Amino acid sequence: MMYNLSPLGDQAVVIEVDTEISQLAKKNVKSIVACLNAANPPWMIEYIPAYTTVTISYAVELDSCETPYDFVCSEINQLLANVKEVSNSHREIVRIPVLYGGEHGPDLDFVAAHNGLTTEEVITIHTSGEYTVHMIGFAPGFPFIGGMSEKIAAPRRETPRLEIPARTVGIAGMQTGVYPIASPGGWQLIGRTPIELFLPTEDPPSLLTAGDRIRFYEITPEQYKEMRGDVE
Repeated sequence: MMYNLSPLGDQAVVIEVDTEISQLAKKNVKSIVACLNAANPPWMIEYIPAYTTVTISYAVELDSCETPYDFVCSEINQLLANVKEVSNSHREIVRIPVLYGGEHGPDLDFVAAHNGLTTEEVITIHTSGEYTVHMIGFAPGFPFIGGMSEKIAAPRRETPRLEIPARTVGIAGMQTGVYPIASPGGWQLIGRTPIELFLPTEDPPSLLTAGDRIRFYEITPEQYKEMRGDVE
């Protein structure tokens, strides 16, 4: 595996496996994460996987002339010397129900018109693909999800909304995602899921992690209410 190391401040190092998003970059990031989980080096505070990088924050105290950054880089090189590609087949596909359109998906009509489609065609395309979670970021548990068809790609809103309800499904460019908590945002909103993606009292708190495979499927308003139960 080819990679580059670079400092991020004075207590973090970035492992970059590529400069463009690709299937190989995704596999290499996942392999690095698996390696870090297995080794769990004592100097590592946490790691953050992204599209083409893994950032590691660390805490090291040295009495020698070696700097903490040089020490960590040396440790990383040793850990990754024989890293093996890992498979994602051990985890089943996560299926996410979505109530599309209406008050929960106010931008569904825009996405359809932008692509010369009907709203039903947008829903069919959105629910027909298998997606991959590239990274978790922006907000706690927010999944940046790749693999969406370009047929339903749409630009971000010119003016972001000040608050988007939790569990809202959106589209931005060639990506789709779900807002786990209420937050500002500029994605085009096409629906809402009744399931929680972020539960801070759970371990782990995020339903999804980088590398997960997911599928969306359509539900009716009645199914949505049933799945939410007495929560709302």
